[in-house]
Amino acid sequence: MLSKTLPPTLAAHIGHLPKNKPIEIWWQDEARLGQKNGVARLWAKKGTRPRLPADQGYKNAYLFGAICPARGVGAGLMMPYANTEAMQMHLEEISRTVARGAHAVVLMDRAGWHTTSRLDVPRNITILLLPSKSPELNPVENIWQYLRGAFLSSRAFENYAAILDAGCQA
Repeated sequence: MLSKTLPPTLAAHIGHLPKNKPIEIWWQDEARLGQKNGVARLWAKKGTRPRLPADQGYKNAYLFGAICPARGVGAGLMMPYANTEAMQMHLEEISRTVARGAHAVVLMDRAGWHTTSRLDVPRNITILLLPSKSPELNPVENIWQYLRGAFLSSRAFENYAAILDAGCQA
């Protein structure tokens, strides 16, 4: 029995998982993208100060992403806000991406829209919350760092549509 082999604290969270279904482990997070992006490192001739664009706007979008490393698949959505409604849509997207007949354990941080009782968690998903203030435990944080460094930093976006396009392209 699964719950008897797990530590008590973990068994309380996932001891109810289906016994006869494959279990997929998913990692979820969201990132703010917008007109206040950081500056990435770049090569420049010694003694020079390279010019970089700086945006004065405040428009943002949020990239919701989840990965299942074992299957090499992911589910992502660009959303105008990070809130309960956006999280609900993302859970539904993850649910559609879970392998047929499998059950997903989705690990995520403790953002307010992750912990609210207003979420209607799909039947093929179990949410497992990571400890507070521990982004190092979520590999999706590394994806955001890569996307910002490789595609999104040191850019000025013309408008909101350009932010959405850049997020989707990245």
